[in-house]
Amino acid sequence: MVVRRLLGYLQSHRKALSGAFSILLLATVADLAGPILVKKFIDEYLTPGIMEARPLIYLGSLYLALQIVAVILNYIQLLAFNRIALEVIKEIRIQVFSKVQQLGMQFFDQTPVGWIVSRITNDTQAIKELYVSTLSTFVQSIVFLAGTFVAFFILDRRLALYCLLLLPLLICLIQVYRYFSSIVYRTIRRLVSNINTKVNETLQNMSLVQAFRQEASLHQEFAQVNNDLYSATMREIRLESLLLRPAVDLLYLLALLLVLSYFGLEGIGGTVKIGVLYAFTNYLGRFFEPINMIMMKLSQLQQSVVAAERVFAVLDEERLAPAKEGDEEHIIQAGAVEFRNVTFSYDNITDVLRDVSFVVQPGQTVALVGHTGSGKSTTANLLMRFYSVSQGQIFIDGVPLGSFSDGELRRNLAQVLQEPFLFYGSVAENIRFHNAHLSAEKIAEAAALVQADVFINRLAGGYEEIISERGATLSSGQRQLLSYARAIVAKPKILILDEATASVDTETEEAIQNALRRMRQGRTTLVIAHRLSTIQDADIILVFRKGRIVRTR
Repeated sequence: MVVRRLLGYLQSHRKALSGAFSILLLATVADLAGPILVKKFIDEYLTPGIMEARPLIYLGSLYLALQIVAVILNYIQLLAFNRIALEVIKEIRIQVFSKVQQLGMQFFDQTPVGWIVSRITNDTQAIKELYVSTLSTFVQSIVFLAGTFVAFFILDRRLALYCLLLLPLLICLIQVYRYFSSIVYRTIRRLVSNINTKVNETLQNMSLVQAFRQEASLHQEFAQVNNDLYSATMREIRLESLLLRPAVDLLYLLALLLVLSYFGLEGIGGTVKIGVLYAFTNYLGRFFEPINMIMMKLSQLQQSVVAAERVFAVLDEERLAPAKEGDEEHIIQAGAVEFRNVTFSYDNITDVLRDVSFVVQPGQTVALVGHTGSGKSTTANLLMRFYSVSQGQIFIDGVPLGSFSDGELRRNLAQVLQEPFLFYGSVAENIRFHNAHLSAEKIAEAAALVQADVFINRLAGGYEEIISERGATLSSGQRQLLSYARAIVAKPKILILDEATASVDTETEEAIQNALRRMRQGRTTLVIAHRLSTIQDADIILVFRKGRIVRTR
């Protein structure tokens, strides 16, 4: 099933694939014709002692020409197969990345980041080998094997039938290897994901690791995972050392013994054509070399299949982000918000919100306060449609939240989190955040509105200053100001501030409060905060406790 699905990606490359197969077939024919010419030389010229120059030059020239043609055609078909393979892998990698972007927050809540990174990078890279080398090797080897058997029957039909008895042994060997290697490779891929997860977690939280002096314990944990990977890889090596070339070489020796015994018995009762014997033993070696190639590539095939299972698990993931319902298009105009009897649970067991209802009129500011875990941030996440409500409904301008398209919703809602994330790139790029239509003037206007321009203009590169991932070179307050500018630059109608002033000092907060007052004009604002200064100007204050609104002021 997995292999069939992988081969399905080749459908759009049928023409290029047919051309590559045709070139491969011609290269194989040219390669297989060599021993036939040598057999003709031995039996018709060398053995009888006929050494005429013209036919010998003709045979020699033809043999050399065939070898040159085979080399050129093999080069061309190798390039063709690799080009197709890279196109397919590019398509798969983009599909996986696009699918990850479509998944809901529930998926990311339950899935380690390193696991996802491993699927997009390591696993797709492992699949690449199927198309780059394994597929072409299998096709070339099968064509070569078929051609070799044709040559066997041309040379000696009875001996060719005897050699067919080796096929069941080869098939049995292949099946045994596939069964045991699939178990080992699944273990290896899982351990590689564990390593990626451990590295990702450690690097992203290095300050925490060093602050709590956990370097030694993390070193021990990482060493343990690496030891497990080492052990699994050694099992793979032992399996390959036993069932790949050594086992095939044993079958080759049995086949060679069969051929030599056959010609020996033939020689007792008559004559043996030396050219036929040469050609048969030559083809026998050529027959088992593709078998060796197939067995060696079985290792990569198994890795590709296991990696593909993991990639397809992401592509088949059903925990998608909530999407638009219905065909009718709605536009957010005023920004009125209503929660009507909303109940929500992350795990379908424990309700995080219970029968929550409130209304925010356009331009009003509502403050959500309460103890940690009371449901404030969950309320904001539901309004952003990161999750679907379990019961009840959410409305914007009287229209159910699910009736808006993703584009309409994201254009008109902006969220500022307690821990803003900044990407590696310039200050302007972080404010713009891939919105190419935003001009430099609008970016500067948004920065000035939240008074981020004060520190930006002090940077050596100004708006083109490159900042590191997560904004490590900036203070927490500066990172927060940039996240404010990022939220405001698109002029959303609804603004969600989730503990958005928690990392800002008192002096900076005072400046931001002045900016927030201007920002709230004509804009519905939900504020989640503990600081009194942040909520004192709110039109409505909702007090949450254990998922319920227990007081409204």
